[in-house]
Amino acid sequence: MSEEIKKFKVTIDGQTTEVAPGTTIMNAARQIGGRSVPPAMCYYSSLETSGGRCRTCLVEVSKGSDKDSRPMPKLVASCRTEVMDGMEVKNLTSPKTQEARHAVTEFLLINHPLDCPICDQAGECHLQDLSYEHGVESTRTDFERRTFEPEDIGPYIKLNMNRCILCARCVLVANQLTEEREHGILFRGEHAEISTYLNKALENDFIGNVIDVCPVGALTDRTSRFMSRVWFTKPMDAHCDCDKCSGKAVVWLKGDEVIRVTARKDQYDEITREDYICNTCRFGRKNAKDWVIEGPRHIDRHSVISLNHYQKPTNELRLLDNPDAKEISRKDDAKESYLIENSDAKEISKKDEI
Repeated sequence: MSEEIKKFKVTIDGQTTEVAPGTTIMNAARQIGGRSVPPAMCYYSSLETSGGRCRTCLVEVSKGSDKDSRPMPKLVASCRTEVMDGMEVKNLTSPKTQEARHAVTEFLLINHPLDCPICDQAGECHLQDLSYEHGVESTRTDFERRTFEPEDIGPYIKLNMNRCILCARCVLVANQLTEEREHGILFRGEHAEISTYLNKALENDFIGNVIDVCPVGALTDRTSRFMSRVWFTKPMDAHCDCDKCSGKAVVWLKGDEVIRVTARKDQYDEITREDYICNTCRFGRKNAKDWVIEGPRHIDRHSVISLNHYQKPTNELRLLDNPDAKEISRKDDAKESYLIENSDAKEISKKDEI
């Protein structure tokens, strides 16, 4: 009989959970749920070797473990750092973390154009949500934004390199999901860009999934370009008979018209390994008769898709609609301090009751 694996206890913002050894801080926070989950622009759970590029998930480790209670000297990337037994982590309750997140957001926006009014990703863009919570009103850089010449990568996918933040998710999808990768990151430093180098079209059966994994508007669907704002459409779960993929998808309807088709995502806007869809389902089936509509798709994110208006979320711990997310325990005597996100930022005492 095999021995039972001892689980590690980790405390994040005063909430304690038990996870298996080898679990990252990010996934431990997702097991707890709520706003203690750090944001992620490059990490993607179904893609191997993802994470560690954008630094938006930085957290403060105030206690390393029960064996070594010393805090880690610097902020760590939660998507790459594994938990230790007895580790204590601060995300919302750490002024250092909030300050670093403001700085990372400012760096991401240095070269990102103000394309939200004309971008198809508006309303479901991770960078838009991040900048709304942590962005500044104006840039402090005196240099011109980097720009790239338009590049044609095929009839289905529109590449706008000016919006890219080099998260490399699309490259990892092509590496791990398709038979042969035809694009990648070329050059280095500020000249780095996503390209096929020889203007080759991306035509693999599953290459359309790079649209879904892109956190910004760098890769968008040409077949639904400028057709409708996302908040004017209705996402519906649907399925069809497909011999290439599972056939399960989300169709975005405007009236009876299918504006676009996307893969099914979880509450962290990620696609599981089994739910990636083929190009035939994504681009070829734009008629409502091609699908069996199951019902409305519930989307729970700090976005205009679910809120239908811009509203800055409050600093409170909240469980998402995730049956696996649960609060195991919390420190009764802990008075957590939260950072008010305004120009007169200061710490205030938080009541024990949530």
